[in-house]
Amino acid sequence: MKTGLKPVLWSLAALLLLLSLVLPLFNLISLLLMMVPLVVLYTTLPPKSFALHMIPVWVLAFVIGGPATLIIGLFFLIPSIVMGHLYMKQASASRVIRTVGVVFLAQLMLELLIFEMFLDISLLKEMGSFVRTMFDDLMTKGLVPADWNSDFTEVIIHTMINSIPVAFIMMAFGYTVITQFLARRLVKWSGGPETPRFARARDWRLPRLLVVIYLIAYVMEMFSSTTSDSFFAVALLNLIPLLSYVFAFQAIGFFFFLAHQRGWNKAVPVLIAIPVLIFPPLSLIGVLDTAFPIRKSFTKP
Repeated sequence: MKTGLKPVLWSLAALLLLLSLVLPLFNLISLLLMMVPLVVLYTTLPPKSFALHMIPVWVLAFVIGGPATLIIGLFFLIPSIVMGHLYMKQASASRVIRTVGVVFLAQLMLELLIFEMFLDISLLKEMGSFVRTMFDDLMTKGLVPADWNSDFTEVIIHTMINSIPVAFIMMAFGYTVITQFLARRLVKWSGGPETPRFARARDWRLPRLLVVIYLIAYVMEMFSSTTSDSFFAVALLNLIPLLSYVFAFQAIGFFFFLAHQRGWNKAVPVLIAIPVLIFPPLSLIGVLDTAFPIRKSFTKP
């Protein structure tokens, strides 16, 4: 068993993150960082040593924080092992993001299934009940328009439930990116292997085929019913915002390219990225950057 100070510190960090889940304000940060110590430990330790480091962490988390804390910790274990394994295989950053993101997404979907089938708890129904109660309270207090009725509430619930796939995809992608950004640096600091980094933002390029798919989906959405529960309607409802965010990142890459070509301060494209992510129409810049060779106009001769 590897008994150096760093593995012990990372085990302690994993325990503290688990225990801090019960603390308001800290639990969100803890969730965002939960995989980092696990990835570092798995990448820098042999499998048996990793298990020996984690067993006391899980036991203490169960004794102090209860079974819910242990369940959350085990939820993050599998994607952490997958990411650590890919690090040891020297997989590219894009492959790490794709693979771990899919694993994380599959676990989220499996969690919904487990709650529904084995615990007889429908998270979707609970979400609908919460929204109905919230709007009923707002209507009672006169905080919604006078012509608001239950039909409007049901449309919102319907849209929220059908948008869960894209929400899960974005959650899995965002969580994986954050973990990759932090873990690869900390793995190296802890004596682990060198791991491939992300491609520079200014070099991000999407395939033009995505523009065609985006245009087709956008046209189809114009003629589809917003209240339909068909697979086709739900797929369109999720595909449009998902592609918008993809092109938003392409737009950010374009501004990093422009900053590099013009010699701007590095903070400029970072500040521009904020409104691009907040306002979906700005993703059109990414669509144009993908569809047309507009970067040639800004390239230094």
